[in-house]
Amino acid sequence: MSVLPSYVRGEWVTPAASDTAGRPMTDAVTGEEIGRLATEGIDMAAVAAYGRDTGGPALRELSFHQRASLLKALAGYLREHREELYAVSARTGATLGDSKFDVDGGIGVLAAYASLGKRELPASGPWLDGDLAPLSRGGTFVGQHVLTPLRGVAVQVNAYNFPCWGPLEKLAPAFLAGVPSIIKPATPTAFLTAELVRLIVDSGVLPAGSVQFLAGSVGDLFDHLTEQDLVSFTGSASTARQLRTHPVLSARAVRFTAEADSLNCSILGPDATPDTPEFDLYVSQLVTEMTVKAGQKCTAIRRAFVPAAQVDAVVDAVRGKLAQVVVGDPSAEGVTMGALAGLEQREEVRRSLKSLTDAAEVVFGDPEQVEVRGADAERGAFLSPVLLRADGDAAAVHEVEAFGPVSTVMPYSSTAEVVALAARGQGSLAGSVVTADPDFAREVVLGVAPWHGRLLVLDRADAKESTGHGSPMPQLVHGGPGRAGGGEEMGGVRGVAHHMQRTAIQGSPDMLSAITGRWVPGSARTITDEHPFRKHLEDLRPGDTVVGGPRPVTEADVEHFAEFTGDTFYAHLDAEAAAANPFFGERVAHGYLVVSFAAGLFVDPAPGPVLANFGVDNLRFLTPVKFGDELTITLTAKDISPRASAAYGEVRWDAEVVNVAGEPVAKYDVLTLVAKRDA
Repeated sequence: MSVLPSYVRGEWVTPAASDTAGRPMTDAVTGEEIGRLATEGIDMAAVAAYGRDTGGPALRELSFHQRASLLKALAGYLREHREELYAVSARTGATLGDSKFDVDGGIGVLAAYASLGKRELPASGPWLDGDLAPLSRGGTFVGQHVLTPLRGVAVQVNAYNFPCWGPLEKLAPAFLAGVPSIIKPATPTAFLTAELVRLIVDSGVLPAGSVQFLAGSVGDLFDHLTEQDLVSFTGSASTARQLRTHPVLSARAVRFTAEADSLNCSILGPDATPDTPEFDLYVSQLVTEMTVKAGQKCTAIRRAFVPAAQVDAVVDAVRGKLAQVVVGDPSAEGVTMGALAGLEQREEVRRSLKSLTDAAEVVFGDPEQVEVRGADAERGAFLSPVLLRADGDAAAVHEVEAFGPVSTVMPYSSTAEVVALAARGQGSLAGSVVTADPDFAREVVLGVAPWHGRLLVLDRADAKESTGHGSPMPQLVHGGPGRAGGGEEMGGVRGVAHHMQRTAIQGSPDMLSAITGRWVPGSARTITDEHPFRKHLEDLRPGDTVVGGPRPVTEADVEHFAEFTGDTFYAHLDAEAAAANPFFGERVAHGYLVVSFAAGLFVDPAPGPVLANFGVDNLRFLTPVKFGDELTITLTAKDISPRASAAYGEVRWDAEVVNVAGEPVAKYDVLTLVAKRDA
């Protein structure tokens, strides 16, 4: 039997092995051996070094936006070849729907991070974290947090249940951060991850060294990790504990995040009786979570909490839907649930069920036998959906996870009780509350949030567009406290920041401007004869400045603005009422009149490189403008961001409006689109 090759140091490598060497992979439907995994002979120190020395520099040469463009291109390539992945995925026991959940979901993460990268990360220069921090009275000493890519590799250890989505949701934020990945799949479904990596390599999209793949054990790889490397793990809580305490990871403070198994719960609200949409939503969601991927989801519902008065109704409704589930070969007509990933996984679920059935009653399904369509029930890793019923004080249901199509229904009698029951899971990835009662939802969500990484509130209003209890989204954190591993993945750009070092930089405004490539308040401005709005994007420099004014503000201006806009707030027009206002003391100008006058002072009206003003950020009115005040505006190019695929870029301008005494009246950022020279 062939050994699955690894992709390391820019080439596919197959260790020399006999037919009996390595760990076997089997077809989950037929039990047939597909191949074996072995990494003996691979120099793991060289693998890590290749990622650091070849992949890292190649990625760091690119900007966030360029890396985002490559992720988008890769997502497009994989989408064109997903049928190839579906075909291999069927051998993991997955139905077509399961395969789409895994394959399309992973591709979607790539696309989402491509979009996030271009929308939320800088086009050039380092990533600034937070605002400038003034550190002195005179303004000559300031601080700024900066995020820079770690100079190591991201070792990504994946679980067997999502052989495509798992690697891609780890790869996307690491790649966007500028850190190369070493992908290590779980044994049962490694052949599908290998097909995914083959497509990634064949695409030619990613720089050399940015992705490597180990088809088997990591060997002594962890012994060669440094303080600049990372480990992301998905799997069992027991394995996570072993890895977390690895002597090298501990001694060198290697950044480690874990996403482990968890006893996720779903809570039905007391308002959700059988005649409500929420009741039906709860039942349908529970059945979906039991049967999609044959229940092999780290986010699946293991504990179903139901008001005591509704337990019988929920059990009956769930049994009715489970009776319609057809288990079998995913290619057979009418099959709605496939196999577990392998016979070893099926036996592990059966062992867990024996522990659960000591404390719970089986109300649907038989753990030992199941009717199977289109396949041999014993050779394939098939298992019936199993619904259990137990009291909330049954300890096993809060401690033992059967990682398959298994869930337990339990009663509760009060909000406080169900919050306490949810907490007995000791930390979960996901939970859901199905209710139309906002008060109940608020009390439960805030009560159980400390034990959960993500919570879904499901009702008739969001049901049509909800992605469901078990679907992590790239924009939101995936991870959870305690038993769930204590880590976080994705979470939008939070996942990118995890692969970077946050450093506080202190110095003068001029020094920080030079280091960050962005103009810092207090640093030098450049005023030239040419108005900055006459400059194309390539010709603009941070610090380019225009000063406009002064312009007086009169009573007639204020009254005209009030009549023209309809803003007749008393502080602008009613002298007696304004005098009684402790903040103003007399009539004052509209804040937006100040901003409008400022625009008139800095705008160059003739056609030119400035294409549009597309927003104002961080607007603050600082000092009231009274009749007779004179306004002066200083507009300074603060941040210049080219768009790689467009004929223009974005320019952020610092705007400061002062009165005749030099006091700041308003501060804000003006956002413009500016054409490139050769557009």
